[in-house]
Amino acid sequence: MKQTGQDKGTLLLALIAGLSINGTFAAVFSSIVPFSVFPMIALVLTVYCLHQRYLNRTMPVGLPALSAAFFVLGVLLYSTVVRAEYPDMGSNFFPAVLSVILVFWIGFKMRDRKHQLPE
Repeated sequence: MKQTGQDKGTLLLALIAGLSINGTFAAVFSSIVPFSVFPMIALVLTVYCLHQRYLNRTMPVGLPALSAAFFVLGVLLYSTVVRAEYPDMGSNFFPAVLSVILVFWIGFKMRDRKHQLPE
């Protein structure tokens, strides 16, 4: 069974959900970041799409862990970018280092998953 486009779509939706949940949190609770309604709209739409995928399709082995990793990566990437844009929020060193470590872990898991799945 080869990795399908729907699996990649699930991972992309998890990344967007992580970005938008951190964007929503920053827009609502941070006085430094200007308010915007678009992260909230993106969050609602991605959570709805992920819920529909969960209801209509079974997840292959290993995909839930990768989805969680992509979600955390989205949260960390948004935090890194916002802290680079608004230095008053603090240093972005820790989220940037964690993002790089997580990208390498995701790459290792996806390569390992590709070798485990028969074609």
